[in-house]
Amino acid sequence: MKHKNCAKNLSRRVEDYLEAILNVTLEKGYARTKDVACELDLSPSSVVEMFRKLNEMSLVEYRRYEGVVLSPAGREIAEVIKARHDTLKEFLRIIHVSEKIANADACYMEHELHPETIRQIRLLVEALQSDSGVSERIRRSTREGRSA
Repeated sequence: MKHKNCAKNLSRRVEDYLEAILNVTLEKGYARTKDVACELDLSPSSVVEMFRKLNEMSLVEYRRYEGVVLSPAGREIAEVIKARHDTLKEFLRIIHVSEKIANADACYMEHELHPETIRQIRLLVEALQSDSGVSERIRRSTREGRSA
């Protein structure tokens, strides 16, 4: 994917917007200003401002009063970011971090960890998910740690 390197040059804020646009689009089939504003807990005017910037960067096609559509380049970057987030959140949930904290921590970590680290975590997640004995041992040790 040639756009992976491009993603390194993007700000965390831009990455968050691309991921939010993708999430809303996957859920609703389209991404309007108010939906992305709700997803990111921002004002619609802030979202419109970023939509214009993303449009100038050729990452979205912004249509006033209609919302945005990810460009092929924007979608590719958004999918990489979403995959990072999902991998990290799955890992945190496997080790029994609460849903809310796992989501918040994954949001932070997705921007900070090296792609190789995330690839290795993905392999670990897949191995843990396929080995129910390991999952049970993690669950037991987590419960024992809480009662200590």
